[in-house]
This record gives sequence, C-alpha cells and structure tokens, in this order.
Amino acid sequence: MSQINIVPYVDVMLVLLVIFIITAPVLKRGVKVRLPQAAARAIPNPHRAVLIVTVNRAGRYFLDGHPMTPDALERRARGLLRLRPHTPVLIRGDRAVAYQDVVAAMVLLQRAGAADVGLMTQPAGH
Repeated sequence: MSQINIVPYVDVMLVLLVIFIITAPVLKRGVKVRLPQAAARAIPNPHRAVLIVTVNRAGRYFLDGHPMTPDALERRARGLLRLRPHTPVLIRGDRAVAYQDVVAAMVLLQRAGAADVGLMTQPAGH
C-alpha cells in the first residue's frame, strides 16, 4: 500500500510563506508625504497611466518611488512623454515643502514636454 508523504509540501509552503512575508514590505514603493487638503473633485482617468512626481519635505524629487536628481528626472520624463505624449503629469508635493521646489519640478516637467502639469491634494477632512 503506497501513501503520499505531504511533509515536504508543507515545508515548501512554509518557506514560501516566509519569503512572501519578508518581501511584501519591500514591494510597497512610495514616498511618504503629507498632501495639502483641498475640496476638489478627482480627475477621471479610466485605464490611463499617470506620471507622478513626488517632492518630499526636504525638496528631493522621486519618480515612481525612486529618488531622482533634477537632470535625471527631466531625462526620464522626456523619455516617457515621447513614448506616451498624452500622459497626464501630476506633482505630489508635501504640504511643508517650499513652493519654489514644487515650481522647479513643474518647470522641469514642462521642459521635458509635459503640456499640462497638475497638483495632487488630499480630500478635505482626511
């Protein structure tokens, strides 16, 4: 009489579980910023990619969670906007960041070819 030994399968499942537990926090990309609050409606954007540039409170730039120098940000945005010229471009600026840093990001993005640059806010009351 033959039987299936499931102990090796349980061991593999436990190893996979540990791997997923360890890698899950690494997969969450982003920069923590406190957005200013505004009573504005969300922009409808069904199934379109959005280029989001984050400016943290220290005035550093991030694209998709990766830190960027101003020159690298401009080059990267130019390349992305050449591939998809009608991609909406938004800036997530921390509420404590200097206005000058947000304007500098807008200028970089416009030089890269962005026709319109929007600002992200947090809904009032959050």
